[in-house]
Amino acid sequence: LWVLSFIIGILDQSLLLLPEVWHPDNLLGIHIPGLGVILTVGTVLLTGLLVRNVFGQQLLDWWEGLLRRIPFVNAIYNSVKQVSDTLLSGNGNSFRKVLLVRYPHAQAWSLAFQTSVPGEVTRKLYGDDYVGVFVPTTPSPVNGFYFYVKKSETIELDISVDAAFKAIVSMGVVTTPENAAQLAASN
Repeated sequence: LWVLSFIIGILDQSLLLLPEVWHPDNLLGIHIPGLGVILTVGTVLLTGLLVRNVFGQQLLDWWEGLLRRIPFVNAIYNSVKQVSDTLLSGNGNSFRKVLLVRYPHAQAWSLAFQTSVPGEVTRKLYGDDYVGVFVPTTPSPVNGFYFYVKKSETIELDISVDAAFKAIVSMGVVTTPENAAQLAASN
């Protein structure tokens, strides 16, 4: 309860950003706790509506153009934008398959996602059948390790990328129905 009161108190401070004559205390004559929450939520919703329309898109294009002109920020922004566009796209090109790879040592297996393999890398690896894999960390799969392994040293799993993400984020607690049935049968 005190946490909620603390958050409402902080958000009520956003009312101080309004001109003095617009303060609800001055207009209504009484203090109503929580009006700052309504103002904050309304501002976020209004900003979202503006960004979704043409004006918002123009503003976003202007902002991206500005970021692309800053030398160091340009490299970071373009990389992050490309990765986020790929991961959040619905076309399925981000992670193709769920694999098991030996990581971090030969006796351990880790969930990994097969990604695309750049042509230059494959040529440098002497024509062996290598695949690019991303091994996410748990519980935050946005971090992880990217490396190349021989396809013959991987095990392809028959589970969806979503199911693998659930297992990773939950640190293995949330499993597929098949795994739950196997676990129940073994007990």
